[in-house]
Amino acid sequence: MKKYNYRFKLLSAFVLCFFSSITIYAQRNPGASTRQDANNMVGGLHKMDVPILCYHNIRDWRSGDTKSEKVYIVPVALFKAEMKMLHDSGYHTILPDQLIAYMTKGEKLPSKPVMLTFDDADASQYTNALPELNKYGFKGVFFIMTVVLGRPNYMDRKQVAELAAKGHIIGCHTWDHHMVTKYTESDWVKQIEKPWNDLKKITNMPVKYFAYPFGLWNTNAVEHIKKYGFTAAFQLAKKTDKTNPLFTVRRIIADGNATAPRLIREMKADF
Repeated sequence: MKKYNYRFKLLSAFVLCFFSSITIYAQRNPGASTRQDANNMVGGLHKMDVPILCYHNIRDWRSGDTKSEKVYIVPVALFKAEMKMLHDSGYHTILPDQLIAYMTKGEKLPSKPVMLTFDDADASQYTNALPELNKYGFKGVFFIMTVVLGRPNYMDRKQVAELAAKGHIIGCHTWDHHMVTKYTESDWVKQIEKPWNDLKKITNMPVKYFAYPFGLWNTNAVEHIKKYGFTAAFQLAKKTDKTNPLFTVRRIIADGNATAPRLIREMKADF
């Protein structure tokens, strides 16, 4: 019993000494936690460390598809495997409003958050991707290029409205995918203002998010996007701009040549 009491007293003294040293360090280094918080900030906002995937076509490869095109064409079986792996690995999809609240206010996100985005309004996103999202309770962000709506192999206006009604987010991706870095003044009305207003009418909802065609942007484009009232804009793999972090949100392409495990590795490496 004496031996036990001696060990207990020794352990208690060690614990007391340990926590006392922590208290003293905090008192003598009041800026330590502030410096740590600063390391997790970009442009005064919380660092964007949520993986965001960018999909285009969700269909099987065809004989005419080139090597470069296959990067943007995710075969159906691969997409199913990726969604299953995300679900089984404990990932939870989030939407842009949640991401912005995290970046600007530090609001909490679910464990292992991920955002799924789809560009260009390809019909395969509705016919092949949507059933898989529904299976796992996932939500996506669909950036719509309005010139193609109703054309063969693309979504129509009713399908876009349905996506919005079911809780997915509809964003603007210009009228016909021309690079914003090459716009003249008149292009902004044709490429941004008109599609933006059109999508608001289709969905009967605000359209707050924009995706740059080809992921390319410049300072002039950012300023124009802000003027139209967008909350944030999404690029591709370039670094987030410290001056405009909300308007240079990073995404990575979900490569059609990948495997589901490789996608998970790339998500962890890039974010």
